[in-house]
Amino acid sequence: MAPIFIKTVLISESVDPRCKTILEENGIRVTEKQNMKKDELMAEIKDYDGLVVRSATKVTSDIINAANLKIIGRAGTGVDNVDVDAATKKGIIVMNTPSGNTISAAELTCALLMSLSRNVPQAAMSMKQGNWDRKKFMGAELYGKVLGIVGLGRIGKEVASRMQSFGMRTIGYDPITPPEVTASWGVEQMSLEQLWPQCDYITVHTPLMPSTVGLLNDETFAKCKKGVKVVNCARGGIIDEAALLRALESGQCGGAGLDVFVEEPPQNRSLVDHPNVISCPHLGASTKEAQARCGEDIALQIVDMVKGKKLVGAVNAQVLASTFSQESHQLIKLGEAVGAVLQSCATSSKKMYKHVQITTQGDCMKSATGYMTSSVLVGLLNHESGCCPNLINVLSLAKESGITVNQTHCASDGAASGMCKVEIVANGSSYKASGSVQGGVPVLLELSDSVFKQPVSLTGNLLFFKASASPQLLSSVAGLLATEGVEIESYSAPADRTGDLWYCVGVSSLLRDLSALKPLVKEAAQLTI
Repeated sequence: MAPIFIKTVLISESVDPRCKTILEENGIRVTEKQNMKKDELMAEIKDYDGLVVRSATKVTSDIINAANLKIIGRAGTGVDNVDVDAATKKGIIVMNTPSGNTISAAELTCALLMSLSRNVPQAAMSMKQGNWDRKKFMGAELYGKVLGIVGLGRIGKEVASRMQSFGMRTIGYDPITPPEVTASWGVEQMSLEQLWPQCDYITVHTPLMPSTVGLLNDETFAKCKKGVKVVNCARGGIIDEAALLRALESGQCGGAGLDVFVEEPPQNRSLVDHPNVISCPHLGASTKEAQARCGEDIALQIVDMVKGKKLVGAVNAQVLASTFSQESHQLIKLGEAVGAVLQSCATSSKKMYKHVQITTQGDCMKSATGYMTSSVLVGLLNHESGCCPNLINVLSLAKESGITVNQTHCASDGAASGMCKVEIVANGSSYKASGSVQGGVPVLLELSDSVFKQPVSLTGNLLFFKASASPQLLSSVAGLLATEGVEIESYSAPADRTGDLWYCVGVSSLLRDLSALKPLVKEAAQLTI
């Protein structure tokens, strides 16, 4: 991955002091400004490369579009306070600290489960009011009960291991984590339809997204055991709050532990004031240890990325995670260069392309297919009007432009290894190119069926032209270029000498007007790489 230079970072919320210290120790200038209103943040953010937030700052599309950010760092897990789609479109990395608050959130979940089983907060409040009412707060053991865990990521796993210590049977659902993996930590996976009726307690640990909004609702509560108790330390809205209140009133739900709400702080106090609800003001990550861990983690992750060591926690730029080796840097340059050559050819002939086929070949390319596809598209779109493509946003930009992208991988055919082949279809005609990395340098092997005798080094000023082979071709082109004050520095001819074929010359500077070549060639394109 090309280096991402982060010189200035704005921290808009209270984070552990180590965050600022780590960034500054690595040459990044840090400003801390808290409790800014939206218009204040929009005005301030223009001067920074990076923004570090917790959950209170709402990083909307307006703020993102007003900024010149390269990274948004969320010191915590959830990123629903960041418009990730808008950030991706602008090519901004959104990064969280996936493990920073895992233990704290899991422990609070367990505390709420225990409190629900024994009515601890209600009993404590009754005592403070001078009462001694043992019968009123009769509880139930957790031992032998069934705990349903919806979302079996880091936090769900930690909750399972802790509640198993109380003798609970743990079952769960997760669309991503394989059942054999969760079985190794004692959680039997099943469908939600199978899970609801079995649970004595249910806890949710999913992100908030369209598929999880209202996951627990009137319909699902009706499928649960009467008196089921639920906990939400994840995100407000995963449990339908109106449906939860109805279930509590009817007795279908026997109690709820809520650390999060749709609106925070909640203006509607119906749930907070309900006698069978234990509520907290979003304390899942509110421990000294979690705050220290999240603050340090986000700073270290930013520093590691800037130094080109690794990429951790990027929620919208997974393609970058495997681009930190020298080999990947070279392959990315190859993809961008091949894309740029084809873009130049299509543009010079005034043809708009709408289909791109990218084929990687050879074992060394097998793990590179993702970023090779993106790097080729960066080269193709780099000179499009209004486009600022990078590896993060280029797939969405291509989709917006109506470009269909197909990508395949095949084994080496013995002729070459580590090859990238690209074909673009423009107005019924196509341009094809293939290249590889030789001696650490990206080279062009073929352009639209013209196989070069000597690979074209994809660096510097390059002039491509299509013409019929003739003994006078090179001297005629050289003479014309000389009259334009352009010197030839290298020359690559096709191995075949029949028909109209592509040639390439490395030149001292680009021609002011390609039409000067019209008397000598059928097509021409030029670019600087």
